[in-house]
Amino acid sequence: QKWKSSVSLQAKMPPCDFVPEKYQSYAYDHMLKIRERNVSPSLVTYYKKPLLLHQGYMQWLFDYEGQRYLDLFAGIVTISVGHCHPKVTVAAQKQLARLWHTTNIYMHPSIQEYAEKLTSLLPDPLKVVYLTNSGSEANDLAMFLARIYTRNFDIICFRGGYHGGSPYTLGVTSLGPYKHGVANDFGCSTTMLPDVFRGPWGGSHCRDSPVQTIRKCSCSEGVCHAKDQYIEQFKDTLNTCVPKKIAGFIAEPIQGVNGTVQYPKSFLKEAYQLVRERGGLCIADEVQTGFGRTGSHFWGFQTHDVVPDIVTMAKGIGNGFPMGAVVTTKEIASSLAQNLHFNTYGGNPVACVVGAAVLDAIEEDGLQKNCEEVGTYMLLELAKLRDKFEIIGDVRGKGLMIGIEMVTNKGSCHPLPNEEINQIWEDCKDMGVLIGRGGLYRQTFRIKPPMCITKRDAEFAVEVFHTALERHMKRAT
Repeated sequence: QKWKSSVSLQAKMPPCDFVPEKYQSYAYDHMLKIRERNVSPSLVTYYKKPLLLHQGYMQWLFDYEGQRYLDLFAGIVTISVGHCHPKVTVAAQKQLARLWHTTNIYMHPSIQEYAEKLTSLLPDPLKVVYLTNSGSEANDLAMFLARIYTRNFDIICFRGGYHGGSPYTLGVTSLGPYKHGVANDFGCSTTMLPDVFRGPWGGSHCRDSPVQTIRKCSCSEGVCHAKDQYIEQFKDTLNTCVPKKIAGFIAEPIQGVNGTVQYPKSFLKEAYQLVRERGGLCIADEVQTGFGRTGSHFWGFQTHDVVPDIVTMAKGIGNGFPMGAVVTTKEIASSLAQNLHFNTYGGNPVACVVGAAVLDAIEEDGLQKNCEEVGTYMLLELAKLRDKFEIIGDVRGKGLMIGIEMVTNKGSCHPLPNEEINQIWEDCKDMGVLIGRGGLYRQTFRIKPPMCITKRDAEFAVEVFHTALERHMKRAT
């Protein structure tokens, strides 16, 4: 498709048959007052005029005035199968009428049914699940398990990683804005992030993505100089920052909050081997990459050809219902049974039924394949925009997990100033497309929509983004 280079380009939103209910709650201004008075100020809102959303259907969101938006952020990568997906909604309604809660001291059908269904999707020996209420809680438990099982304490994590906001997980969440002035990272050591766009090494074949960096390299087939250099940095961390024996290493298969950062192929495989030589466990944080989002595989770790010792999951697991899970081996799980460890709501009947319905919907709606097809199409279209606009430094990702890193110019990785990014972002919203933000400087647009979006939706989104960039260039001149 040949892009018009005029700001008259105005994308036409794809049709939607769904009609939202009439909004009947408080007036917008009154909602704002309540937000300011009664809701914690740590809960920030997006956009200059915060959205007041009222209803959702599949990939669409509707505000209090009935305005429709294409949701490309999915409640921060949480709506996996679609807002109010009919199958999931009906399953939840039926269970709500039958049994809400018993706690897991009793058996109820849904916890066993779900445990079997979920673990059947993971390779041996990852067959034992502990259900939680959030991703932070899941990662908290994974760290705890690694320490109990190995009887070691130190955990290694990547700079730029995000693993939660609880006091324990803040030790491995390595993004300055999330850090508070309290001790939280005792026994947690960060290591250099193998970021082939922003880091010191990277080339034109490093990533498992349809789109590579604009950096050049002379690596021959099967050789990756960048990967080797980053592994040397990992070894340096092992040799200088931690004892001879460690508890583990936690990493997202693709970094989420930091802006869809991908590592060189084979990096994780070598890193896992080095960790296991030190007696440590390997933890894959699948909170954002799991459940088919990467397209080629159901789990992000499978794209790296590794089998972790512990897998954590949340967000897309429940399509917006608050739930999380830790899956590990029988042997590792047994270490937790030496003393009591209890979770009142984990494995709640409603959560388990929702989780099972989500797994059914992913399979029945062909969502993993959709992620691969629509995601690859979108990545390649966005790469055309990168070639056209000086302020797009990098386009990356896999499936429907996409990052667009904005820079002052292609010669540098210097982030585009926040006020300029804000204008592009606001323009997209005004044209009906909601996009996320990420990266240390919030310089990366994050596209992680419900996995049901269509190619037509993707075309519309790319056109809208293109128009916003054209408008930005016009403002700049």
